[in-house]
Parts: sequence; C-alpha cells; structure tokens
Amino acid sequence: MNLKETKPIIDRRAWLKTMVRSGCFVGLAGLGWRATSMAGSDQLVWQIDPLKCISCGNCATYCVLKESAVKCVHNHEMCGYCNLCTGYYKSEPQELDTAAENQMCPTGAIIRRFVEKPYFEYNIDEALCIGCGKCVKGCNAFGNGSLFLQVRHDRCLNCNQCAIAESCPADAFRRVPAHNPYIKKGFDKTE
Repeated sequence: MNLKETKPIIDRRAWLKTMVRSGCFVGLAGLGWRATSMAGSDQLVWQIDPLKCISCGNCATYCVLKESAVKCVHNHEMCGYCNLCTGYYKSEPQELDTAAENQMCPTGAIIRRFVEKPYFEYNIDEALCIGCGKCVKGCNAFGNGSLFLQVRHDRCLNCNQCAIAESCPADAFRRVPAHNPYIKKGFDKTE
C-alpha cells in the first residue's frame, strides 16, 4: 500500500491569523528595543551653568540633602596661581597668611599649597565644601573665574523638581545628558 504524502491545506483564515500574530510579535519586539535604546539617551541630570551662576548661596541651603550635592570645583588651567587669590582670601585680609579670619571659605575647604615664589596652588576639599559660593563670588569679582560650582552626581539624588533649581534667581540650573553631566567653565559644552 502506497500512501501519498499529503500536504496540510492552509486556509485563508489560518494564514491571516499567523500573519497577524507574527506582525504583533515583531511590532512588540521593535517597541521594546526602541524603549530600551531611548531610555539611555533620554536620561537627564541637573547641572549648574557656570556662566549664569551668581554665587547667591542657595545651593548650600536649598538642597534636600543634609550636605548639599553642589560643590566648588577648580579649573587649574584657568588659574593664575596668585599669591593674593580673591577666592581664597577675604577682600581685605588682615595678613596674607592661612589664618581662618583671612580666608573667604567659612569651612576651610580651599587648601593652599606653595608651588614656588610667588605661586600657590589651590585645591578644593569637597568633604568640607558646603557649596556656599563665597569663594566663587570672590574669584569671579577680582580673579579669573577658575572657581565655580557644580552638582556632584555621586551625591545628587537627581530629584525631578530640584529644590535648588527652583530657588535659583539666575536660572543657572539646567538639565544635561547623564552621559555627559558636567559643564566646564569657559566652554559652552558639557564635559
């Protein structure tokens, strides 16, 4: 007995069901891929535009964290390494020494180190910095502006409604891509 091989007959209704299911599966897979690829590119974080910042002091008091996520940073490339640094010293210091009464920073977060006469290097101890901006204000007023404030993302909670951004009188807070979260002073780009 010879059995003929029979091919299953696919009717139009079964074929349409298969095509619709396949199309839905491909569409859902494409949407899933698109959502995951966009999630990484759309993530934004808060940052301070150093060209707009007026060093008002709100960063030290309005942050929801006990210790503000905003810290002073120093662009050493711009610094003049001056003996009389107006970001380090008060506007009329009693003497040019490192005594607390002569320093601009209320917490002593700026570390001054002798390089060679008459040059000094200034570094920020971020653990001591409260983000008050007093040093930034002094550096911008009489110096070259190498000190500026930035949101430090290892500390920031990235609140959707940043309390500092809402209270900023200069509208200096803006959202920047998370993959490029810092704005270097002197350049209109994120770093």
